[in-house]
Amino acid sequence: MSNDMIFIIMGVAGGLFVLIILAYFFISKKMQKSDYKQIQNLQKGTRANKFTAEILYQKLYVTYIKIPFIKRYILKLRRRLEIINIDDEYNTRRDAARVLTRALVVLLPIVLLTIILTHTNYLLMFIVLIFELFMTDTLIDGSVDKIDDRLLKEQIDFFSEIRHAYHEFNMVEEAIYQVSQDDEKEVSSQGEKIYEILISDDPETELEKYYDIAPNAYLKEFAGLSYLTKEFGDRKVDGASLYLKNVDNITQEMQLEILKRDKLNYVFQSLSFIAIAPILLLEPLKNWAISNFSFVESWYMGKPGTIVQIAILVITFISYILVRKLKDNGSTNANTHNTENPWQAKLYKKKVFKKIVDLFIPKEGSKEYRKIQKLLKDAASHLKIEWLYVNRITATLAVFIVSLMLFIQLHRVAINYVYTEPTVDYDLIGGLTDRQRKQAMEITEEDNTFLEKLKGDLDITVEEVQEEVEKSEYYEDATPQEITVAAERIHEKLQTVNSEYIQWFEFLLAFVFAIVGYMGPIWLLYFQQKMRELEMEDEVMQFQTIILMLMRIERVNVEIILEWLERYSNIFYEPITRCVNNYESGPWESLEDLKNEITYEPLIRIVESLQAAVEKIPIRDAFDELDSERDYYREKRKESNERLIKRKGMIGKGIGFAPMICMFVGYLIVPLVFIGLTSMSTSFSSMSSSKF
Repeated sequence: MSNDMIFIIMGVAGGLFVLIILAYFFISKKMQKSDYKQIQNLQKGTRANKFTAEILYQKLYVTYIKIPFIKRYILKLRRRLEIINIDDEYNTRRDAARVLTRALVVLLPIVLLTIILTHTNYLLMFIVLIFELFMTDTLIDGSVDKIDDRLLKEQIDFFSEIRHAYHEFNMVEEAIYQVSQDDEKEVSSQGEKIYEILISDDPETELEKYYDIAPNAYLKEFAGLSYLTKEFGDRKVDGASLYLKNVDNITQEMQLEILKRDKLNYVFQSLSFIAIAPILLLEPLKNWAISNFSFVESWYMGKPGTIVQIAILVITFISYILVRKLKDNGSTNANTHNTENPWQAKLYKKKVFKKIVDLFIPKEGSKEYRKIQKLLKDAASHLKIEWLYVNRITATLAVFIVSLMLFIQLHRVAINYVYTEPTVDYDLIGGLTDRQRKQAMEITEEDNTFLEKLKGDLDITVEEVQEEVEKSEYYEDATPQEITVAAERIHEKLQTVNSEYIQWFEFLLAFVFAIVGYMGPIWLLYFQQKMRELEMEDEVMQFQTIILMLMRIERVNVEIILEWLERYSNIFYEPITRCVNNYESGPWESLEDLKNEITYEPLIRIVESLQAAVEKIPIRDAFDELDSERDYYREKRKESNERLIKRKGMIGKGIGFAPMICMFVGYLIVPLVFIGLTSMSTSFSSMSSSKF
């Protein structure tokens, strides 16, 4: 290649390089002025530079949803969290995975510890592991309740900021929009949703939809008041904005609710664990008692100890369920259930099972049918009457089968202890040395050879056993007295082995337990009903607050007040709903029917005031005592909450400590005292007979 060609190639390459440099600067300058730079700035800070906890929880959620057993819990969490994290799938997945992960981190070590402590008792291990599933529910519910409580506390600041924004803009929707711009708070998404409702084409319909998904009653009240103020306008009362006064009323209600929840959480914070702790202490307690008082080993390792152990487990299970029902802090969505297609509905769709269940359900319209329906409503149960009877029949069959299995297991325990018990007279104070235990086990193994040979003969006598003993190589050099003692001992063991089989009265007991299982769901509903009755006063006082907020708003009538009471009622939901449905056919008559249906005196007085407001006097005059005695009712509400918490605390402590007391009394003190006194009496009798 000539030198000229080389210079030409170098010149062309240099020129292209210069053109590329110029093009780069030109394009960079254009991009700085275009939307590309804005997009880069928007993306800055949204990309994770490393593997964060947020990404980890999102990946864990995808993993959890694929695991069959864990999927149940993650979906249960979703149903509650997607209401709090409204229209925010990212936060719903993150919070669900975080709550479940924390529950598993606590549960897995406990499961491992349970397996280590109960590896010699498979029955206890199985029952304890089932209990730990209930503990998982407790941890999950507690974590979601904390999120719900945090949202409630954020609403206090949210409403405080609404006041300042409303003074600035003097428009409800603009004030809500301005305050909802803080993305760091979970309540902001609720504020944005309320703002979208207020500016929508059909706010009334959208508001009704929001009532179904609102996390708590206070956001419902705020959304409803904001809509009424936007529609009918605000007005001055005693020189202050009526809208802001009502927001203050809601804030005071929330403050009372937060105090109530905090106190309930404080009272019940350890009761759930105390109620369930005995099942984890049974095995260590038994080992301690046997190691220090060897004379009780036969009781703990035999049938009596197993019976008491099972009784304590049943008491623990019942106490744990009741404590959980009692602790319910009243959060609006605490009882979020999958009511679309639960397992009861799937089972009831089976033709064979449906025919069986229908045989037990009372005829529709009968007195018993109405009684059950009323009980379901009074207990605020999500169950249909068909599902309730599916539960009852399932519980009956389960209890009957489990009872028979337990009786069979008790017989096995008794027989197994005969074959494994060291054959020796126990010392009252000390235990066996290694040498004594070895000798005792040798005697046991010798006796076992006779048991295997002679068991099954229910009419065998001591003399027949003695003949077999005399023929045995083990007693070739034994004295007649030693042979007699051995024969009596083996005969006693044979009696135990031959008598340990399931008997007719155990079938009868299993049937009795099955009846108790059949009644269990009904008794639980009665308990829930009683607990709800404790909160009647609290609900009526909430009604008074709602009326106090609505009574001064223009164009609010009795029908609107009834609709609001229906929306926020719980205990009195059914009678108020019937009153609302019948209102158009006759306001006075429907209110009279409501008054006749309820028995709680404070609510009857509210209904009478509503009747007066229908025809005679304005709503403001009908409820003027609520406004004049506002401070009195607020103090009464506080005192009512104190009484409620105190009463729940007393009941909860009685129920929560019952398993622990039963464990120490029935599983430790009674065996030690009774068997100790019996052993001492036997020892003294032996000493007295030896003197003579």
